[in-house]
Amino acid sequence: MFHPIRLILAIISVICLSAPVLSQESSTTSPTTPIAIPEDLTPEQVDDLVARMSDDQVRAILLDRLDAVAEERAAEAADREDPIKELNAIWEAMVASWTHVLTTIPNLISAQVHATENFIGTFGSTGALTLMGIVLSVLVVGFIAEKLFYLLTRKWHENSGMHQDNDLRGAVRFLFRRFCREIAGLVVFYVVIRAVGRGLMTPEQITYAAPFVFYLIWVPRLGAAASRFVLAPNQPHYRLVNIDDHWARFLHRNLIGLLILIGLTLFTVHFNALNGITPGETRIGFWLNAGIHIYIGVIAWKAREGLTQMMLGTDPDHTKFDEEVAYYYPYFAIGVSAVIWLLVEFLAAQRDPVLRSLLLQGAHFTTMFWLLIAPALDTLIRGLVRHLQPPMLGEGPVAERAYKSTKRSYIRIGRVLAGILVILMISRAWDLNLQEIAGGGDESGSKLVQFFIIIAIGYILNEVISLWINRRLAKEHTANGQSPDEEAGEGGGAGGSRLATVLPLLRVTAQVAIAVIFVLLALGALGINITPLLAGAGVLGLAIGFGAQKLVADIVGGIFFLVDDAFRVGEYVDVGGTTGTVEKISIRSMQLRHHRGPVHTIPYGEIQKLTNYSRDWVIMKLKFTVPFDTDPNKVKKIFKKIGAEMMADETHKDGFLQPFKSQGVFDFDDVGMIIRGKFMAKPGKQFTLRKEIFNRVKASFKENGIDFARREVRVAIPGLEDADQLTEEQKAAVGAAAADAANQQQNPA
Repeated sequence: MFHPIRLILAIISVICLSAPVLSQESSTTSPTTPIAIPEDLTPEQVDDLVARMSDDQVRAILLDRLDAVAEERAAEAADREDPIKELNAIWEAMVASWTHVLTTIPNLISAQVHATENFIGTFGSTGALTLMGIVLSVLVVGFIAEKLFYLLTRKWHENSGMHQDNDLRGAVRFLFRRFCREIAGLVVFYVVIRAVGRGLMTPEQITYAAPFVFYLIWVPRLGAAASRFVLAPNQPHYRLVNIDDHWARFLHRNLIGLLILIGLTLFTVHFNALNGITPGETRIGFWLNAGIHIYIGVIAWKAREGLTQMMLGTDPDHTKFDEEVAYYYPYFAIGVSAVIWLLVEFLAAQRDPVLRSLLLQGAHFTTMFWLLIAPALDTLIRGLVRHLQPPMLGEGPVAERAYKSTKRSYIRIGRVLAGILVILMISRAWDLNLQEIAGGGDESGSKLVQFFIIIAIGYILNEVISLWINRRLAKEHTANGQSPDEEAGEGGGAGGSRLATVLPLLRVTAQVAIAVIFVLLALGALGINITPLLAGAGVLGLAIGFGAQKLVADIVGGIFFLVDDAFRVGEYVDVGGTTGTVEKISIRSMQLRHHRGPVHTIPYGEIQKLTNYSRDWVIMKLKFTVPFDTDPNKVKKIFKKIGAEMMADETHKDGFLQPFKSQGVFDFDDVGMIIRGKFMAKPGKQFTLRKEIFNRVKASFKENGIDFARREVRVAIPGLEDADQLTEEQKAAVGAAAADAANQQQNPA
């Protein structure tokens, strides 16, 4: 049976199988005699090994193991350098690289002369001239083939451009066909020179000729075709971007010049490598690369006005953010150029062959291209959304707000997709497999990639839900003919649909749920344990349940009110004597806007009784007092005529559910007869209709000689036939008595 201490020592000895150990063959052997340990130990062998080891041997094994562990930890500590030291090392490497650049200035010309001599030495003077002549001849043949292709397709191109519409679709169609024709011509050019070149040149000659044609001929011409597609320097009526002719031509010329300079840089580095000139011998690549970035800065600085025009676009609904991006884009381009230059210098200072290979392939130029075009992609997205977005649903401020909100949602979704495209293209340029990284190839990189993927998916989902809800809200408000900005009367207002009431709450709930879920998923992707967060949320829920019972009652009450469809946004309600239009609802309370302006916030839990004045229909009853001698049948005909006229009126007929008509004599008072009329209207329309009915009744009564009854006070004075003989004091007394009688009639005790 193993002793515990001996069991531990046995395990340590098994771990150290690969190291020489001291052992003894028997209890009488020397402590320094090594013991041969088999590769695979059975439990019996371990038992026997431990039984034959002395204390000195065990101590030696432990010391060796501790020394090995100490060495491993020291090596790990050496690998984990201080960030400050790492930055200093990077700076020293870059300074050393720049110092080396300065020391190699005298070698620039001599190294290029030496490379040329090696080139001539490889082929001989005659062979070098022959190679250049063959290359020139092949290019001429390729150009001739390309021109023949253009001549054969000219009629098709002209016919395709004769019937173009003068809109974005027509311009894109024309430019795309022209671009495809140019690309097809370049393909013909490439195929011809490749076929002819392989027939006339040896493989060694092709090694020199192919980079020259690709970098200095093919790439600039391909870039020129793309520039003509976007800028259309000679055809402003087809131009896709918002820029004037001067800046369009300026950018087109300089973009071609920039591509030629980039091609010259890559070809020169490749040419020197083929002719035995190492990058350390001459740093001509540094100067050419610096010239490229300086050229970019000059272009961006000189064309600030044109670039700002192009980035802002023609969308009238652009935001302040769009204006800021357009204004600072030239400076952004200069900054990107400077940062990429520093990145190239940093990577060149590392002297890593893999990084040098990527730089030779132009990975930094690809990165700079996609970073510079990213804001332009935003402008393209805004332009496409403006022209491709579905038309506005309905009219009025609600439809306009929904239309603009939908447009911004499309733009934000497009920006996320454009950002993903830029990241994928840059990672591809540097041979980074994001799928492999996200799958766990690199632990830290995998976590970061998964984090951003989850955040991007959550953001797009949030925008899609907001987009759908905004369009449905606009559709609901338009279908009801109701705007939240519409003024409500003193007794009610038109309400929205049930869906229009619930959708804002659904939007807020969905946004909160998406934010919580995807933030937790993103934190989990980073390796953060979200279990305590979930437990804390559960504890918080219990605390709310026990400590905020009133809040829970309000929320539950609101849910049941919405299920019962007791009120909707825009309806005029009475809650325990508090009246107003339902302006806003939340999960806890509702807000009522009184017709005079005050806003009342009422928790759902406090609502005992709710009266809705705006549901389905409203009956309005109007009273008119006429003298006793008025013919009621005549008044009835007048009311009927007014009702028929208003039902035929385009302005008012949509507000009626039943026309205005007479209800006959309703009552008598001491002044005259009270005749009542009524009509049924849509909620919120009754006040406008009532005013119009009052105006028409007044005008009709006047035309028919009917007066409205007026309150009169008659005072009987004995001896009134002698009124002319009354003194002024007596007349004043009579007037006072009449006034007192009138007051008593108006304000009876």
